[in-house]
Amino acid sequence: MSAAVRPKPYLEPQYCKGCLRCIEACPRDCITPGSAINPATGLVPVELHLENCNGCTLCLQACPEPYGLRLETDRPGLEGEFVLEDPAKLFGEKCVPNHSEGDLPDDRRALPDCEPLVLKGTYATAIGALLAGCRHVFGYPITPSTEGAELMARILPKLNGHFVHAVSEVAAVNMMYGAGGAGLPCMTFTSSPGFSLMLEGVSYMIGAEVPGVFVNMMRGGPGLGNIAPEQTDIKLACRGLGHGNTHAIVLAPSTPQEMLDLAIDAFALAFRYRNPVVLLGDGYLGQMTGKVRLPGSMIRPGLPAWAVWGDRAHRHNLISSIALAEADLEDHNEHLNRKYAAISACEQRVDCYRCRDAEVLVVACNTPARMAKGAVETARENGVKAGLFRPITLWPFPIDALAEIMPGVRRIVVVEAGPGQLEDELRLALSHANIAPPPIDHVRRCGGNLPAQDEILATLLAREEVLS
Repeated sequence: MSAAVRPKPYLEPQYCKGCLRCIEACPRDCITPGSAINPATGLVPVELHLENCNGCTLCLQACPEPYGLRLETDRPGLEGEFVLEDPAKLFGEKCVPNHSEGDLPDDRRALPDCEPLVLKGTYATAIGALLAGCRHVFGYPITPSTEGAELMARILPKLNGHFVHAVSEVAAVNMMYGAGGAGLPCMTFTSSPGFSLMLEGVSYMIGAEVPGVFVNMMRGGPGLGNIAPEQTDIKLACRGLGHGNTHAIVLAPSTPQEMLDLAIDAFALAFRYRNPVVLLGDGYLGQMTGKVRLPGSMIRPGLPAWAVWGDRAHRHNLISSIALAEADLEDHNEHLNRKYAAISACEQRVDCYRCRDAEVLVVACNTPARMAKGAVETARENGVKAGLFRPITLWPFPIDALAEIMPGVRRIVVVEAGPGQLEDELRLALSHANIAPPPIDHVRRCGGNLPAQDEILATLLAREEVLS
């Protein structure tokens, strides 16, 4: 009995970019470099000489362009055209139904009592992530966040976890896409230039509704800048998370204790909303040490029903940010907008210090909030009714709490290590809430310098002398 003849390849020249990978793959020298430019693309497609072809399909496997090389058996259906198809509809009805009965819930386990620890901020964040159940960390070293990744690299193998030193920040964020899509708590440590490189992947994760935690210890910029603390990634985190309609909860700690606590919260929020969460610190906060108390319990994570886990129970699941039809993409964006609205309504967080009767309101976050708190205390001693409004969520900005305080406020002073990005968030939130603000002053430092308590106090007292 003669063997069946295997189909041979044919070329769609408009999809061939002349990379020549198929030539290297072909064991029978059936493909040669082209000699003519394709007028539709301006590229030179390869040429096929199939006399010795045995249909091994190695050339198809090597072709990086979809449908550049196809089998002859596919030719009648193509009719010379390449038709894009939505991945969600590409294979039709799945042959195996979903047998999962919803989420497998997290398991909370008690921790023994222990004495407080003295930890630097990045270490506190790493321990918080471990207590939240994170066992998958992907990263690329960058000062001043590297110590957190180093600690994870030492600890995770002992906990049956995985730390992957990626070849770049771009690789790290795409590894997070895969791990998060499988329903696994995952994270990365980075700093400003590295965070910039990750933004495309962040947009994909938001579009595909994949959870993950990004710890960004901000440093001076633009460009390489330096490794000193700054707060100039606020615009990226709040308004620039890659292309498209993107938002993520942005948490702004001010102490190592909050670095730990908010790291735990970040994972819960990421899975609650199926969305990345950004833990936004500054370089000083990442390196300074402080007393940290561990919580009374830790999490052993479950498995969400939507996860692409690779087993029979999750066979129907798909993680994708593609919606080729305009109506489908519009529906998806409307779904995202509803999610953003729910986040804005439910997840505003703020720490108010002596704000109840404040006439001068200082707005600050991260390390500068610590200097601002001291200035508020001294201003009170000098008869100025000052208060500190410290947003813990920069997005969503805690405008509801601010609106309650505003009737008694005569002046606002925004303190930040940057050229006004926190002030922009404040002004935008006030505008959206239709609140007319009082005069807004500011104390700003750049280049890795932090606002000093004396500078803040001088600004508080100087204007009060003019007003009085």
